[in-house]
Amino acid sequence: MNELWVFAGLITIGQFSPGPDMVLLTRTALRHGSKTGLEMAAGIACGLMVHSTLAVGGVALVFQRLPALRMLLQWMAALYLLWLARGLLKAAITRPGADPQASGVADETQHNPFLRGFLCNLFNPKVALFLAAVCAPFLTGVRPGWWPAAIWGVIVGLGIGLWSLWVLLLQWEPLRTRYVRAGRWIDGIFGFALVALALRLMIG
Repeated sequence: MNELWVFAGLITIGQFSPGPDMVLLTRTALRHGSKTGLEMAAGIACGLMVHSTLAVGGVALVFQRLPALRMLLQWMAALYLLWLARGLLKAAITRPGADPQASGVADETQHNPFLRGFLCNLFNPKVALFLAAVCAPFLTGVRPGWWPAAIWGVIVGLGIGLWSLWVLLLQWEPLRTRYVRAGRWIDGIFGFALVALALRLMIG
């Protein structure tokens, strides 16, 4: 059980490291509120279900033997992030106070937030690599039969729990008020952050 606590601590640190999930979820929760944010958090958690299953199954070995697969996933992730960034930057250049729909600029992060969160997490190979690296030492040696399921449960449970808590914290009224006042600039910053993350994936 002590090892599970250590593992949970490592996962928590990785969970809140700056990355596409954090950028997209933060902006969505601030702009659209808790319901949309929680839907996106659930999508991210479902992506973690896939990644954690692969991590427990040894995805690091697969990526080592098939570098082309890792490269393909990186480029798919980069293109998806650029597409998301395009929507945010369009929203940023909309004149202040205007309705994005009325001005012809659709806020793409509002539509199907669950799917967007799922794809954002699923297409990020760094999530798979991080989980594979963290899980590996906790899966070696003699373990009880329930141990892999416990590792999987910690990853997924912390994923949905911590992301949901983050969404709810972002509903703090002073913070939301400041976002409304500076929403145009914040959308632009988040958009450029996604572009930077996409470029990092492209250059490896």
